Amino acid sequence: MSMVDFGDWLYATPVSTAIRETSWIIPNLQSIHILAIAVLVGSALVTELRFAGVLAVDRPVGDVMRRFLPWMRWALLVLLLTGVVLVVAEPGRTLTNTVFLTKMALVAGASLVTLQARKSLLVASPVQEGETSPAEASKALAWLMLVVWCLVIFCGRFIAYV
Repeated sequence: MSMVDFGDWLYATPVSTAIRETSWIIPNLQSIHILAIAVLVGSALVTELRFAGVLAVDRPVGDVMRRFLPWMRWALLVLLLTGVVLVVAEPGRTLTNTVFLTKMALVAGASLVTLQARKSLLVASPVQEGETSPAEASKALAWLMLVVWCLVIFCGRFIAYV
């Protein structure tokens, strides 16, 4: 079954039809989705700018991560839930859209880097003399991640125009 066939099948389901035909569901879900994006990207912005040495430099990286990581996790969960419902409502608009698929790949990669690859920074480990701390070594990655999160926002907005 191709993605187009799957999208057509999903579009014809009673659940998809009910979501589309209930006037308040999609606008409310989109609003919640956008608020969750703001929380996720705002939290990512603060943590990445800390990694880059621009913001909250007087705070240990682990403290900043511990403060914002729960917000990022909850926002990702809300984004997943609202996003699935939005895709079920309009599968043809998203499932075959390369911008949507690009956005999903960027979100998955950025989330893995933010939530998993930096997990070691949450555990304070002493840095030996002459060694570069993991936080200092990740400055370039921080700037790259900021670009990736901006691309996620761009792709999210651009989905409607493709």
